[in-house]
Formats: sequence, structure tokens, C-alpha cells
Amino acid sequence: MKKLSYTSAGVNISKGDAFVDKIKPLVKGTFSKNVLSGIGNFGAFYKPDFKRFKKPVFVSSIDGVGTKLKIAIQLKKYDTVGEDLVNHCVNDIAVCGAIPIFFLDYYATGKLEVNASVDIMRGLVRGCKRNNCSLIGGETAEMPGLYEGKDFDLAGAIVGIVDQDKIVNSKNVKKGDVVIGIASDGLHTNGYSLVRKIFDTPKELNAPVPELKMSAGKYFLKTHKSYLNTIQGLLSRFKINSIAHITGGGLEGNTRRVVPKTRKLVIDWSAWNVPPIYYLLMKKGNVDLKDMRRTFNMGIGLSVVVDPKTADKVMEYLKSIKEKSFVIGHIE
Repeated sequence: MKKLSYTSAGVNISKGDAFVDKIKPLVKGTFSKNVLSGIGNFGAFYKPDFKRFKKPVFVSSIDGVGTKLKIAIQLKKYDTVGEDLVNHCVNDIAVCGAIPIFFLDYYATGKLEVNASVDIMRGLVRGCKRNNCSLIGGETAEMPGLYEGKDFDLAGAIVGIVDQDKIVNSKNVKKGDVVIGIASDGLHTNGYSLVRKIFDTPKELNAPVPELKMSAGKYFLKTHKSYLNTIQGLLSRFKINSIAHITGGGLEGNTRRVVPKTRKLVIDWSAWNVPPIYYLLMKKGNVDLKDMRRTFNMGIGLSVVVDPKTADKVMEYLKSIKEKSFVIGHIE
């Protein structure tokens, strides 16, 4: 019988060790003084600082990049998807009023390619640094047979803190409130399974698209925007009744999550100019408008529900920090 080994089965421990050695200094660059451990322990240690909080509450979330990864693989561009992941997770807790404190990632692949993997890690590190979030741990798994070719998956978990009295949810939303939409920067991380059915070859992804002033592939890999600073700026200046991160399910579906069931959400779909990419996808893929609105953010990355008396000042502030915003609806 032929002698077998873990390496012959497709798992290269030496390559994994080399990868860890390369990323250690990158990851350490995200550490705050609260991180008590380095890479390599069975668990990561973080000592929270509660001085600025009267009633500290942990807020957590977990997510993945999804099939946007397939476009990154096709275009051999790996350095942005890590930042996509961090920003998506940051936004999910930021809309609750929380600030991020630490992040953990899960990276799984059929065959570990060190250079591509380091590029992925650079994106994670960049995202954590920009959001003042420590990347305290993670898992890298080489699983031959489960992932084919260059396929991989990337997911992450985040933990943040908010003062209990400052939690943002739907309890203060009332009849007459105004819904303000803040512009997205591309598709973020949703709708890519449909995108890949419409643009299904590297040739199509690499071809210049006049409406986009760049190739479709480059546009599709635009980084998911972090709204952390924008949200914190709003919360420190105004009474914000609720905030929604527009992800899978679209604008209406996600905003509905932060509106009481006893209230009706009304969206004015004519209130902003939908970016050209969505018309392109709808036409090229022969996609129904209803499906478009349920699948993509349609140019709105965040919705903010405020009292009508506050709306103008909120819009002025958003303009001052160069955020495009629109009154996109109201509550009945």
C-alpha cells in the first residue's frame, strides 16, 4: 500500500506556518493596548476599557463576503475583499450605536496560496486599522476536496460596545418620521450571485463600460463602504430614531427591520438618481425591477430615520462631511 501523509492528502502544514509568519507583523499592527495576546494562542485575550461607558453592552455580529469572492478570484485581485468583510461587519454593529473593539476572521481554501492569502490578510488589516478595531484572532483552514481550484471562503465575527442608554433600535420611531438615505459606493457585498449570472466571463468583467468609466470587474470589486465615522458623527449631534445598513434584502427590506411592526414604511423610489450600474444589470440580465430592489442597494447604503424637524440639519451635516444624502421616505 502506498504510504500516505497529510501533505500528500493536500494539506501543507509548512506552507501554513510560512503564511502565519508573514502575517504576524501585519496583524500586530492592528492591536490596541487592550489586546493581551499575540497570534498562536488557543484563544485571544482582550481587556475592555469601560471608562467611557456608564452601562456597557457588548454588540456582536458575524458575516461573510459571499460570492463577490468569485469575481476577485476571476480577476486575481485579492487585496480588497478583506476590507469588504470588516466594513460590512462594522456597519452591522454601528447602526446599533456600537463602536467596534475586536474582530476575528475565518479563511478557508482548497489549497493555500501564500501570496494571495497575504493579500487577503492585508485587506483585513487595512479595514481593522481604519475602523480602530483589533484583529485579535482567526482561523486559516486548508481543505482539499471541499473547495475546488482557487476557491476560498472568507467570514468574520466582530464585537463592539455601546452604552445601554444609547442603543439605537426601532423603539423611538413614530408616525411622521423622515427616512434619509445615504449613498452607497457600489454594490458593497450583496447581489453577486446574480451579477455573476449576468457577467459570467473574465472577458466581460475586464471590458471597459462607458457608463461606469471603468471595467465592470473593477466596479464590482469596489470596497464595501464603512459608515462608522458618519454614524458616530450623527449620533453625537442629533437624536437618531433608527438606522439600517442596506444589505441582502434591499433598501425596503432592511429599513423595515428598524421600523416597528405597527408602523408603515413608505419609500419614494424617485427621490434619488439610481446609479447607472443598476440599469445596466437590469437590462443586460433582463431582471425585473422588483427583483433588483430586493437584491441590490440601488445606490443607498444606509437609511436613517429621524424626526422631520431634525431632517434638514441632518442633511446639512451629511453634506458638510461629503456624504450624499436624500429624503427617500417617511413613516406612517
